[in-house]
Amino acid sequence: MDQASTLRQIVNARKAAEPLPPGPDRGQMRVIAITSGKGGVGKTNIVVNLCIALTKLGRRVLLLDGDMGLANVDVLLGLTPKYTLEHVLKGQKGINDIVLEGPHGIRLLPSSSGMSELSEMNFEQQMFLFRELSQLDEQIDYLFIDTGAGVSSNVLRFNASANEILVIANSEPTSITDAYALMKLLSIKYHIRDFGLVANSVQSDREGLAVYNRLNAVCRQFLQVNLSYVGSVPFDQSVRKAVRRQRPVIDLYPFSPAGKSITNLAASLDASLLTQADSPAGEPVPSGRTRQSFWDRLLHWKKAQ
Repeated sequence: MDQASTLRQIVNARKAAEPLPPGPDRGQMRVIAITSGKGGVGKTNIVVNLCIALTKLGRRVLLLDGDMGLANVDVLLGLTPKYTLEHVLKGQKGINDIVLEGPHGIRLLPSSSGMSELSEMNFEQQMFLFRELSQLDEQIDYLFIDTGAGVSSNVLRFNASANEILVIANSEPTSITDAYALMKLLSIKYHIRDFGLVANSVQSDREGLAVYNRLNAVCRQFLQVNLSYVGSVPFDQSVRKAVRRQRPVIDLYPFSPAGKSITNLAASLDASLLTQADSPAGEPVPSGRTRQSFWDRLLHWKKAQ
């Protein structure tokens, strides 16, 4: 019997008809999906370093590696997980059994690499995973979801579950085109109207604003969405050096251009609820979907199916 059949049997046996549990009270927990239409734009690097920066601010951060089948957050943090989400889906471990502690107290929910069945989960398998996620007993301020690249169902549903979505793009035309395609699908399928943009590997903040302006122009013309400029991270050789050493750049080279930019991004995120209502007229500040909690969104999916 192959792994996909095993996963389906476990899910069908355990999914039951009971509603998705709402999970413990998280207070003001913010759920932020970090996503991209195209791979190779530095999405995982940014989310890992943002998490480290926020822990340095005293925040409790949990990072979910949502890149099913091609997970690499643990590699960037220099961690070797014994158990992953694969063990949870197989019924071998509970969700709280696989949580790892990383640098500066960051908590990580690791996924598996090289397992195509995880990247191709059907709706029932996804809902089983979300039921498990709702059992987390972590007391946290931020839950970051590092989604996979592209527009698979896993990517779309992880994004749709978050209260805030940050899209990572660079100045390459393919990156901009794919970011637009991702936002278009999320707006059509899940009626998501608010996105934030982080321009990565740019030569200057001016180039970052140019990436935002190009995307924002087509969003205004063809989509009924609000795209807000969060900031930019410059191209920096320190990032490549840090990756080779399996350390976050903000930890290894905190005063590098990329390190300082990510520190500023984290401070900006932490100081704002990311709502358009809080922003001065005409100033692009990312807006979030804070009226409905992460767990409420998962419940809504269950009822909507």
